[in-house]
Amino acid sequence: MATAQADEQVVGFLLAMAGEGVRRIATHASEVIIGRRDVFKLKKPLTTSYLDFSSPERRLAFCEREVAINRRSDPQGRIYRGVRRITRTGSDGLAFDGEGPLVDAVVWMQPFDQAGLLDRLAQEGPLAGALVDDLAAAIARLHAAAEIAPDAAGAARMGRVLAVNRRAFVDSGLLNAAGAEALDAAFHAAFARHAGLLDRRAAAGCVRRCHGDLHLSNICRIDGEPVIFDALEFDEDLATTDILYDVAFALMDLRHRGQAVAANRLMNRWCDATGDEAGLAALPFLVAVRAAVRAHVAASAGDMAKGEAYLALARSALAPVPARLVAVGGLSGSGKSSLAGALAPRLGGLPGARILSSDRIRKQMFGVGALERLGPEAYRPEVSSAVYGAMRQRAAALLASGVPVVADAVHARAEEREAIAAVAVAAGVPFHGIWLDLPADRLAARVASRQGDPSDATVETVAAQQAYDLGAITWERLDASRPSARILAAAISSLD
Repeated sequence: MATAQADEQVVGFLLAMAGEGVRRIATHASEVIIGRRDVFKLKKPLTTSYLDFSSPERRLAFCEREVAINRRSDPQGRIYRGVRRITRTGSDGLAFDGEGPLVDAVVWMQPFDQAGLLDRLAQEGPLAGALVDDLAAAIARLHAAAEIAPDAAGAARMGRVLAVNRRAFVDSGLLNAAGAEALDAAFHAAFARHAGLLDRRAAAGCVRRCHGDLHLSNICRIDGEPVIFDALEFDEDLATTDILYDVAFALMDLRHRGQAVAANRLMNRWCDATGDEAGLAALPFLVAVRAAVRAHVAASAGDMAKGEAYLALARSALAPVPARLVAVGGLSGSGKSSLAGALAPRLGGLPGARILSSDRIRKQMFGVGALERLGPEAYRPEVSSAVYGAMRQRAAALLASGVPVVADAVHARAEEREAIAAVAVAAGVPFHGIWLDLPADRLAARVASRQGDPSDATVETVAAQQAYDLGAITWERLDASRPSARILAAAISSLD
């Protein structure tokens, strides 16, 4: 292995160019020089089994590759400015982008406030829903632009990851041979159930050149928006994977940090943005694999407690949980979507249930964004019938694959309630209906105060709904005038 020490003359040059208040941070493969106006990332002359930074020319090529890959998620250059060549000048001087021989190269970046890193924000309390929604949209855009892998290997790629994990469980000291064998057997049992699905997804173009390292420390809130950075640039095979496995890293990291609601919301908004929900049956397995990788990496770094915590998360994600269907109904403004969002993380395997919202399905049918308002023509009876039909059809497909579902819709008509319950019966899974009751004046007040909501309901809508013939409501009826925590507790209790 080549030396892992950066040239101190080059480091000194970069420290001088970064100016006052400079900081130097060393990682396994890089030296990062952080100034007030500039950040320089210098790759060490390192050679390992998975990377080769041995020559200035190779380091330049990898710097250029890193910037190109990260500009996919940072097109405005909020972090990545470009690449600076370090060249020889005179007898022993250095300069940026000079005419002399190439000495080294750096990724040139903008400094940013470390307090905006999502791993730090996650420590402060629940992540804001709007931030999670923006992150889902950013990840979806990244995946949409990612190059599709020329081969159709889905299961084979995941099989290689499992083989590495089994060896690393023992090599890291995290498990003894018997423990590693038992855990590997559990992973392969789950793998066998999903191998066909992974291959079908690969054949459909879902294996792409992804980010590869999509955890919360590589996402920063800048100017109020999440910016994804530090994509894996040195190993094309590691970074080429199913897009669902890519987003599984962020989902796993959120659950590890106690952000269960954010993890479920991210999964749901990513599915909304990509239309990719057919693979969700494999998601708990993929989350478990991500957790297992982090477990042995942490243990290898000497943090056995963190490794064991990740391992516990992996085992939890692997545990099979039967699918079920929960429908949340009530008139506009009763709090259906809020309750659905709170219940979904608690249903099924990690990261929870898929929420099928009639409001979002309607917007998708008309090809508009979730927050774009539709006119009266979008609420004709035949359109609403099609919306409810699509929701039931998608719920049936998800349940058949083992994915739990929360159906979020008014369900004002008895036949609508009966139809959604019949979906569960046909799928052979438990069904539970919850109806939220709230006085008309409270409904109108809530609807009037809404902002940034997919629902197009107005105060006039609420008034019109008061004339509905709801029929006999046999679902669990909950008083929605109570605090949200009490409503959630009552809903959870009714599911037991």
